[in-house]
Amino acid sequence: MQPQATPAVVYARPIDSELDMFGLTHPGLKRSQNQDHFMLATVHPQIVVHGSSLGGKAELPLRGSRLGTILMVADGVGGSSDGAAAAQLATEAVSEYVASSLRCYHEIGSGQAPEFLGALQEAAMSAHDAVRAEAIVRGNNSSLATTLTLGIGVWPWLYVIQVGDSRAYIYTHGKLQQITRDQTLAQEMIDAGAMKPEQLSNSPLNHILASAIGSDEARPVVSRVDVSERGCVLLFCTDGLTKHVSDEEIAGLCGSGMSAEPLAQRLLALALERGGSDNISIVIARAPVKTT
Repeated sequence: MQPQATPAVVYARPIDSELDMFGLTHPGLKRSQNQDHFMLATVHPQIVVHGSSLGGKAELPLRGSRLGTILMVADGVGGSSDGAAAAQLATEAVSEYVASSLRCYHEIGSGQAPEFLGALQEAAMSAHDAVRAEAIVRGNNSSLATTLTLGIGVWPWLYVIQVGDSRAYIYTHGKLQQITRDQTLAQEMIDAGAMKPEQLSNSPLNHILASAIGSDEARPVVSRVDVSERGCVLLFCTDGLTKHVSDEEIAGLCGSGMSAEPLAQRLLALALERGGSDNISIVIARAPVKTT
């Protein structure tokens, strides 16, 4: 008897009903206020019928299939209501920009990546401008700033824009890869050769941002990863998670096969069990393995 062949993995764009996504945010155990915000969304073309002689209007395809998927986390800086406001403003500004830029999704689908990369840079800077403007309106030395980690998936790619030290990961082929690079003073010192990587976790500069939305300097960095293989896991999080849960532990849980909601809940529980010293936000998106 011939051994049964291992089914081949299909590299096919997941349909809307196949996406497994979940997001949560928690204040942690030490903070009185949750300054984190997150967004998990899909973008669709839509027909708005304002008048018609058709009797079966409900049968029209009012919403088309998914153009893109959006994952975002923002972590307000400063330990005050200003940080919470900054994270909310950034999330709202990016949402508005994405909603007004549907043409970009068609452009990336036709291979015009530079146009799309430019749009992502503009999305981050629109959030930066919104937060800076609000700080001026508030006056009284208001200091509004936030991290911003935004991912837009347009199959077969995930485009990620990073400002600050919230993170985006991809788990694929049994390995966890950090897509983003922390924009902290400690990481800059390591990059410059002034600090050894093993000193990072104990450095007082580890959580001092070198770039943030609304601060004196915002330096958006755009990267791209292939998400065409079914079974890969995307995880976006604020540092309330990574202060307590290691990359090795995140990888182990991502490889367990759990669906998005229990995976996020388990990661949150680990962070809380170990002190929950900061606000925690987690966004997860995955598509099931599909075989022939």
